[in-house]
Amino acid sequence: MAKTRPKNWLAGRWLIESMTEWDRNFIDEMVRGYFEFDTKDSGSFQSGYVEGQIDYRLGERDGQPAIEFTWDGNDEMDPAQGRGWLVLEGDELKGMFYIHHGDESGIVLKREPEKKPSLRKRK
Repeated sequence: MAKTRPKNWLAGRWLIESMTEWDRNFIDEMVRGYFEFDTKDSGSFQSGYVEGQIDYRLGERDGQPAIEFTWDGNDEMDPAQGRGWLVLEGDELKGMFYIHHGDESGIVLKREPEKKPSLRKRK
């Protein structure tokens, strides 16, 4: 049985480490590929030329913390929608990302490292 986690375990920015269908150059074509989740069941993402707004629900898959989501956005400026799921495995989220009537890909996310304040003095 999975540990009970606070709802905010997912909140924050997660960087796309890999996708089975697209390489690093495509994933980071416009910005560093990411998913960002808030604590109110929504978020956003961008990977290559695909970006969208997320509606998610927390749950479990095989006893592990997980989310299932739908998204609405665009793919190369054309309207697009899709869905996906992610399971927490250690410090990674692993799952599947689907574009409705389009591609699908395995995906791995890692939480964005916290930015440390600069020790340099401002002039």
